[in-house]
Amino acid sequence: MASQDWFEKDFYGTLGVSKDVSDAELKKTYRKLARTYHPDSNPGDAKAEEKFKEISEAYAVLSDAEQRQEYDQIRAMGSGARFTPGGSGGFEDIFGGRFGGAGRPGAGSYSSHQGGFEDIFGGMFGQQQPRGPQRGRDVSASTTIDFETAVKGKAVTLQLGEGRQVTVNIPAGVSDGQKIKIAGKGQPSPDGGPAGNIVLTVNVRKHPVFERDGLNLRLTLPVTFSEAALGATVEVPTLGGPPVKLKVAAGTPSGRVLRVRGRGVQTSKGTGDILAEVQVVVPTHLSPEAQEALEAFRAVEPQENPREDILARSRG
Repeated sequence: MASQDWFEKDFYGTLGVSKDVSDAELKKTYRKLARTYHPDSNPGDAKAEEKFKEISEAYAVLSDAEQRQEYDQIRAMGSGARFTPGGSGGFEDIFGGRFGGAGRPGAGSYSSHQGGFEDIFGGMFGQQQPRGPQRGRDVSASTTIDFETAVKGKAVTLQLGEGRQVTVNIPAGVSDGQKIKIAGKGQPSPDGGPAGNIVLTVNVRKHPVFERDGLNLRLTLPVTFSEAALGATVEVPTLGGPPVKLKVAAGTPSGRVLRVRGRGVQTSKGTGDILAEVQVVVPTHLSPEAQEALEAFRAVEPQENPREDILARSRG
């Protein structure tokens, strides 16, 4: 997986963390950035989508101890070596010109899938560090799951090349675009070393009612004018379960968020809630009796201008 991209990209800078950042702080920072730049939160915003891809790539590398070590080694070599063109994964000996010879790819090389460095001075002095068995290549894969599976988790079967099948446990709370590493299920080693990994990108289908907000599930809750004005107890849907009763207080305006505790995403790290945003529905057709009743209400309702505040603020 290592390439010249790693050599040129500052993953720590992308996430805004220091090189000695702890795993916990790294995860916390990534989640905050992912919520900010997630395409669902920025529909149609190409820059936000590109930023989301960048932070996802950076986190995928830095959250994996082995890949992070490789990345740090590659970046540390910046003052003494560079990748050869064509993505071969080798380093040219930059000291060749100083001693009268051209740089040679074989003088010191890095294997993108074995994770080891050869002595970059080996070719200069006629010897190289011995290498152990090579790790098998990583395999990239993707799968698309429905919203409920992403929230609750489920075992899915991947169809790989050469007729191979792999069963993967999708953890509860996985987000759209998240990468999951399945250790030891990639390509086998060519010389008896450990097998590579599968790096699985998870795509999540949208739900017609719910949206993810961290561990919470958001929805829009329509209520009638009389329910909002006088108060009522209404039914709220849950994901994959029966509806629950929710009290709407008298005088509830549109935009107010009501909470159903414990019915959001359930993971080992916590349980979220359902956040129901009230939307007062105005009837488009009134019976003569309903219109007469509303006319009577308008005659006795408080004589307040709900737009008075914004008019005053607009005048400065």
